[in-house]
Amino acid sequence: MKLILGSGSPRRRELLAQIGVVADDIRPPDIDETPVQAELPRPYCARMAREKALAVEAGPEDIVLSADTTVALGRRIMGKPANAGEAAQFLLAMSGRRHKVITAVAVRRDGQLWERDVVTTVKMKRLSDEELNAYLATGDWQGKAGGYGIQGPAGVLIPWIQGSFTAVVGLPLCETAGLLKAAGYPVYRGDA
Repeated sequence: MKLILGSGSPRRRELLAQIGVVADDIRPPDIDETPVQAELPRPYCARMAREKALAVEAGPEDIVLSADTTVALGRRIMGKPANAGEAAQFLLAMSGRRHKVITAVAVRRDGQLWERDVVTTVKMKRLSDEELNAYLATGDWQGKAGGYGIQGPAGVLIPWIQGSFTAVVGLPLCETAGLLKAAGYPVYRGDA
């Protein structure tokens, strides 16, 4: 049995390492991540995690772990910004407001699929021009849903969250460990 991480995210690898889980292989799937017309953020996020898990090549006994993190402002999906201008638009839209961060996880083994999603409410402080420009200059917004990563320099922009910190980073550890255990992966040393 091999554990295959269907994600190229270094943050997901780091989070798994926190609970002593190291993937045997990393195979980021190549799928179309475009939302379908009028698709809401939570169903979109769950669909992405599921499609990623199903797209990864694996043997019948292998376990595939995939996830998707989506930032939602109301019904609007805030994807990964294409450039600093789009990152600024996302951050200004969230400035002084609450938004949701949804992380969906899908685990596949031998034709079975286990899924969970976690929704966390995040408050972003009202951003001054100085704060916005300083954050954009770090480049930390690149490749991150909503244009920020709570675990990096943007941490100073987030006064509170309600929910799972690790889900906002990209992988809810409690729920992920439960899914892996359900699929037969020895998450806890006594499981082996």
